[in-house]
Amino acid sequence: MKKLIVLTGAGMSAESGLSTFRSSNGLWENHRVEDVATPEGWYRNPELVLDFYNGLRKTLIKSEPNAGHKKLAELESDYEVHIITQNVDNLHERAGSSHVIHLHGELMKVRSVRNEKLIYTLTPEHCEIHLGDKAEDGGQLRPHIVWFGEAVPEIETAIQYVEKADIFVIIGTSLNVYPAAGLLHYVPREAEVYLIDPKPVDTHTSRSIHVIQKGASEGVAELKQLLGV
Repeated sequence: MKKLIVLTGAGMSAESGLSTFRSSNGLWENHRVEDVATPEGWYRNPELVLDFYNGLRKTLIKSEPNAGHKKLAELESDYEVHIITQNVDNLHERAGSSHVIHLHGELMKVRSVRNEKLIYTLTPEHCEIHLGDKAEDGGQLRPHIVWFGEAVPEIETAIQYVEKADIFVIIGTSLNVYPAAGLLHYVPREAEVYLIDPKPVDTHTSRSIHVIQKGASEGVAELKQLLGV
């Protein structure tokens, strides 16, 4: 079975009503990114950061996977599909995708500030954390999110999958945020590459790429037609 590797960004979940991680004006849900998505912002005002992510979780819980998410899950009938996402939502999993690598963390998880491997999964019924909520090691719980300036622990795993791709698909990402943007350079030369985005994207490469200039749902539908599935 051929290996189909998909890299998804904010545009993948936009049709589900979720905001992009960083808009052109440097705000995320009306907050400065530096205040809610950096270690410095956390040290400066952890209560603000916790409240911000509590709000994002409530929005996510009310959101549903869109047709694009669902059609990617359907591809598992014909391909060995691995999704590498820059998104922190769980919409790929809720749509039925079996293999998802989260480069930037997961919104529905929290971890101890003392041990990044001490991770807890929240539920829709209990999705808020506050100052004073601690892990079993006594460390304050923080969002399990890779903030700007922090290491991306899953990038090596992602590279290993990309290096074996028969087909590589990019959906809804500007390819401006590294290290994720560099994954295209690890795609085998003989692999087919598709790019799905309604806006022009600078891929920073001279290799041949089949561009589908549509949103995620329409774009994945067209991709399936091109693949003959």
